Amino acid sequence: KQKVQRYCHIIGNVFVFMHLCCPAVKDPMVVERSNLLSMMKLSIKVLIQSSLSLGRTLDSEYPPLQQFFVVLEHCLKHGLKVRKTFIGQNKSIWAPLELIEKLCPESADISTSVRDMPGIKTGLGRARAWLHLALMQKKIADYMKELINRRELLGEFYEPGALIMEEEGAVIVGMLVGLNLIDANLCVKGEDLDSQVGVIDFSMYLKDPQATETTQDDSKMTAILDQKHYIEELNRHLSCTVTDLQAKMDSLEKTNSKLIEELTAATDRINALREEQEQLKQENAHILQTSQRKEEVTLQDSQLELETYRQTRQGLDEMYSVVWKQYKEEKRIRQELQKELELQIGLKQEMEVAMKLLEKDTHEKQDTLAALRQQLDQVKNLNLQMFNKAQIIEMYEMIRTIYKPNKHEYLHRRLQNSENVRKNTDESQNELRSEMKGKVNALQKRLTDLDTLRAGLESELSTEKEQRQNLQRELHREQDNSMELLDLRQEKKQLQQLCEEQEQALQEMGLHLSQYIYIYIYIIDFTVTFDQFNASLLNKGHAWLKDDEATRCKQCQKEFSISRRKHHCRNCGDIYCNSCSSNELALPSYPRPVRVCDICHSLLLQRSSIRS
Repeated sequence: KQKVQRYCHIIGNVFVFMHLCCPAVKDPMVVERSNLLSMMKLSIKVLIQSSLSLGRTLDSEYPPLQQFFVVLEHCLKHGLKVRKTFIGQNKSIWAPLELIEKLCPESADISTSVRDMPGIKTGLGRARAWLHLALMQKKIADYMKELINRRELLGEFYEPGALIMEEEGAVIVGMLVGLNLIDANLCVKGEDLDSQVGVIDFSMYLKDPQATETTQDDSKMTAILDQKHYIEELNRHLSCTVTDLQAKMDSLEKTNSKLIEELTAATDRINALREEQEQLKQENAHILQTSQRKEEVTLQDSQLELETYRQTRQGLDEMYSVVWKQYKEEKRIRQELQKELELQIGLKQEMEVAMKLLEKDTHEKQDTLAALRQQLDQVKNLNLQMFNKAQIIEMYEMIRTIYKPNKHEYLHRRLQNSENVRKNTDESQNELRSEMKGKVNALQKRLTDLDTLRAGLESELSTEKEQRQNLQRELHREQDNSMELLDLRQEKKQLQQLCEEQEQALQEMGLHLSQYIYIYIYIIDFTVTFDQFNASLLNKGHAWLKDDEATRCKQCQKEFSISRRKHHCRNCGDIYCNSCSSNELALPSYPRPVRVCDICHSLLLQRSSIRS
């Protein structure tokens, strides 16, 4: 408390020195700033001193606290720009205080709580509630410091010579730091902050300085100067309030005249509405009567409809039974058609095979015709060659007869022989030609027969194709109906597979249980404790791994499941799958061969071979 008093006293002396040293300034804005600064200084000083002497938390009805808020409101209103709206002129300090929410995110809770208050409707009321909450949080100095540091943003709300825009604003923020010593408990919801009138009570500060301060001359001088500034500020505020009241009186007279005109119009409208109400009552009564009549008619109609519905329901049930019988007959016919379709498919396959065989026969006959034609050409060529040779021989014989006339008989014989040979060749050629012609004619007849047979088969095939298409359409319809059966069969197969896997797993678990029961009986017979049994099971330097600690096989790294079970190696104690631990060996701690992993199996075999 002594430090706070000293701090306030030093600040007062500094401001007195500044007032005495600085020359008189005629600018009214400067005078207003100095007066407001002195008022703020006195209000903070009186509030701190009274709260320290009181020694308890302050409430909203405490007079120095009320005066502090009034003075702070006047300081924030100094130099505030007037904003024009549709309703009129608006001059509120809520807009710059709302800017603190963006600059300091910690104040977001205060702003949201102030906006959510139902009793506050004006911007001035929200600003007053915000100041009350900030004082209770003891962060009013920090928030005002953040606002004053961003003067480029305050230019939108304040004029250039305003208190917040000048150095006096920073001084006020420094004085607000002393309010962190005060504990305040203010009720904001119950008060009417919108309609409060901010009037400064100067009687609280116009006191004899000897009763509150020391007997020093500097303190007396500061008190006198502060009182002088307060009186000047009081006069200025009174003049401002008088002008404001006159403007309000003029506006109230105008609004009163407008309200009178609106009242007359409203009375006329009320009379018209009453007449309309009477007309509506009459229409409502008429509508009620008509609606009652309609309800009676609809009830009768509904009863008739119910009777017709019952009759139609009976007819539909009969139709349903008839349709069900037809469905069963169609199902039986469909099964018969399916069987016929299968038979037709088999016949079609046989016809296709027969067609392929016929095509092969035709191709073979065509090949034989081509070979016979080649043979005919070859025979013709041979005949031509023989004829040419006979002519050459004749020429040769003639030449010989010319040069050898004594051998005429010999040449004549030779000529006869050649003629005989030629005749024989001609006869053989004629016979071959006749045979070939007969064969060709027979083959052509066979080809025509095959063509006719082929045309008949093609016509039969086309009819069968049409029948097959019709049957396939019916089959597709039936397949669509039988898709559900296929899905059920697949689900049945999956369930059977799961059942088989689970049965295999249960069999393996039964084998394990039988092994464990045998081990347990062995332990009971030889009176061995569980720790000794573990020591006999495990090899030295190895630990028996728990089932919960292993999710994969140590060797093949495959995950365990219901079908892939866990198995302990009796030598090393690790967990493996069935395929990686399918070996069995006799160990010193077991009376019979037990399960061993592949790695331990190979190591134990090597050891036994080395020992042997």
